[in-house]
Amino acid sequence: MARRGERPRFDKSPPPSGPPCDAPGCEAVGEFRAPRDRSRLRDYYHFCLEHVRAYNQAWDYYKGMSATEIENNLRDDSGWQRPTWPLGRLGNTKLNPEIFHDPLGLFGQAPPTPRKSAKEAPPELRAALDLLGLGWPLEESTLRARYKELAKRYHPDSNGGDRSFEDKMKDINRAYSLLRKRLAAAHDAGTPSQEASSRAA
Repeated sequence: MARRGERPRFDKSPPPSGPPCDAPGCEAVGEFRAPRDRSRLRDYYHFCLEHVRAYNQAWDYYKGMSATEIENNLRDDSGWQRPTWPLGRLGNTKLNPEIFHDPLGLFGQAPPTPRKSAKEAPPELRAALDLLGLGWPLEESTLRARYKELAKRYHPDSNGGDRSFEDKMKDINRAYSLLRKRLAAAHDAGTPSQEASSRAA
């Protein structure tokens, strides 16, 4: 009800228009679309709000399908209903091991390279070991070889001068320096390294 002195307001929005509702006996406007069946997903019924809710609640895409048909349909959906092929020609292509560093042996026939855990390392060294992908205890020769490998991979000069690799290379240098100093300190203190112990054995 309008207050005294105010003009009454009228809703000027036009009434909904469109095709009539496809539900039998319903005279409302069919504002909402619903697919006729799973084989005609782009062919629609037109329903009012009440009847489209009832239709959606009763909709079962897999109704009438066998278990095998449902499984095949789900497999097709995982590839967006498009044909798929094995990786590489006839699925037998092997990746070049010189291009990919594959310590777990995922791309070739070689067994996975055993990796030591860094959890047993001193807490202050664990982040550096994780960054370089090394375990503990650590041999000096292993540290040097891993550093050379990562430097070759991440140095900006090896990546066309891409400066985005500079931060990664700085982190590698810091980790290498920390571990090298720790191993040198242990050597100076007379603690035999694992490398020397293995030679003696």
